[in-house]
Amino acid sequence: MERHMRIRGYAPLTPNWVELASADPARAAQFYGELFGWESAGDRFKLNGRAVAGLTRSGADRPDGWLTHLSTPDLEDTLEQVALAGGTCVSHPADAHGGRRAIVADPAGALIGLWEPTDFAGAQAGGEPGTMSWPELITDDPHQAARFYGSAFGWLLRHDFGVGEWLNQAHDAIAGLTSGYRGAWWRAAFQVEDISAAVDHCERLGGALLAEPTEDGLTEFAVLRDPFGARFTVAAPVHHPVELTVSLSSMVALPAFE
Repeated sequence: MERHMRIRGYAPLTPNWVELASADPARAAQFYGELFGWESAGDRFKLNGRAVAGLTRSGADRPDGWLTHLSTPDLEDTLEQVALAGGTCVSHPADAHGGRRAIVADPAGALIGLWEPTDFAGAQAGGEPGTMSWPELITDDPHQAARFYGSAFGWLLRHDFGVGEWLNQAHDAIAGLTSGYRGAWWRAAFQVEDISAAVDHCERLGGALLAEPTEDGLTEFAVLRDPFGARFTVAAPVHHPVELTVSLSSMVALPAFE
């Protein structure tokens, strides 16, 4: 029997929500509904009745594209820490559906949302196809990023095999860091069952493949673009077969007893 996990809360300053801003929300809703099996419910996408992502119309203070959010128990206090660390507030605190939100930019210009919940904590499902996966900061200045996010949010940066991984204060892995070029941005990711099938489906719906599927540890991912220009990543767990071999020469012969 298929089981679904419902998420009810998030630790402070960890990714909790992702929202798409589009100049044509109706067409965007149709594309992502077909790609991920989401149902459109006003300003939210739902999967099996659980909210998994947001949808809004783009505007002067909300450019097109996916925006990752972090949960915070005190929006004003977090905004103060962002300013002290060298970041800027680009969209001031405002009431939203189920909470209060602000949008900030790091010193390189990467945008990230801050969400103070009232009766909505964030994505209500995770760890299954069609849900928010590992967000990743793409930046051409990883050293500056490490200083800013460490100071603003208390994050630590760990490098494993050349790949950056953000840890929160509880030392839980929460996001990735990849060296890029031409500025900085946060890239949203969504889990899928099969990478190749997701890529093919995206292209049939009018989207495009921007980066070929790549394996990174136990995850395979690909970078896509929807028909309206928004970039995002799809990720799937990699299942490698485990082979067990027994060397007869290493076996110890035990004496026989009568």
